[in-house]
Amino acid sequence: MKILVLRFSSIGDIVLTTPVVRCLKKQLGVEIHFLTKTAFVPILEANPYIDKVFSFQKEIPSEMVRGLKSERYDHIIDLHHNLRSLRLKLALGRPSHAFDKLNWEKWLLVNFKIDRLPDTHIVHRYMKTVKHLGVIYDEAGLDYFIPETENLNNIELPNQAFVAFVLGATHATKRLPEEKIIEICQNITQPIVLLGGKSEMEAGMRIAQQCGPHVLNLCSVLSLHQSALVIRTSTQVITHDTGLMHIAAALRKPIISVWGSTVPKFGMWPFYPTGMDMNTSVEVSDLNCRPCSKIGFDRCPKAHFKCMLEIDLQKLSGAVQ
Repeated sequence: MKILVLRFSSIGDIVLTTPVVRCLKKQLGVEIHFLTKTAFVPILEANPYIDKVFSFQKEIPSEMVRGLKSERYDHIIDLHHNLRSLRLKLALGRPSHAFDKLNWEKWLLVNFKIDRLPDTHIVHRYMKTVKHLGVIYDEAGLDYFIPETENLNNIELPNQAFVAFVLGATHATKRLPEEKIIEICQNITQPIVLLGGKSEMEAGMRIAQQCGPHVLNLCSVLSLHQSALVIRTSTQVITHDTGLMHIAAALRKPIISVWGSTVPKFGMWPFYPTGMDMNTSVEVSDLNCRPCSKIGFDRCPKAHFKCMLEIDLQKLSGAVQ
């Protein structure tokens, strides 16, 4: 049996598909191929449960479609479920199952604050796509495999227990304002390592300069796998609703997750193996404008940004072990 799994983006969403891949491989012994965007191939390259990874840049080229069609897959598991994945499934003409994105329920919550969402993590909704194959969730949480070639030889981390602070998130309304991050770092006495990409480089420099020598800025310095190595070395992770949050959960790290315009109710809170819960969610839960979006905005649509400005920083700092 040969199965094609579809998830085109992004970092966190792909990490959240790993229980499906693992359970398929271990319970059925099938050959598993995975199709994603080229930028996200590194997330999958060391996964021992995936036999082959296909990738594309923006659109799936016709020659790739022909190549995938020649594979004659027994099943297609669509964990992206959009127009592009629908067109591909129609072109391949093979049996397929797609997960329920609950778009209607999310729309009701965002626009009318009517909660019809189940109290179910997206991982369990992903797992429903393979239920017809007799595959069940194994209770083992997420996977994130760091290639053995990755190292931090040129990076000097603190020589004592430290907190990893993930600054980034795709949309601004999912990120704490810089002045709030500075206040948090000033309230924490143990070493802090700042993580982020090029977009966070300048903010990371300013934060480290204002907070003192116990804050190390590694924004824009590390690859994704190296950031994962820092998280694996840390004692605790402070993070927004972003991809590294899910990598931290896959690495079984204690997490303080900070929520602004989005809410855990969407089913994307840190996911651990059954019986393990090391997440502390910090949010302003009594705002009648939350959630304002299922993905976030570049600026607060109400122009007050209370969901982040009114975060209880004392609670957040107090949650650091």
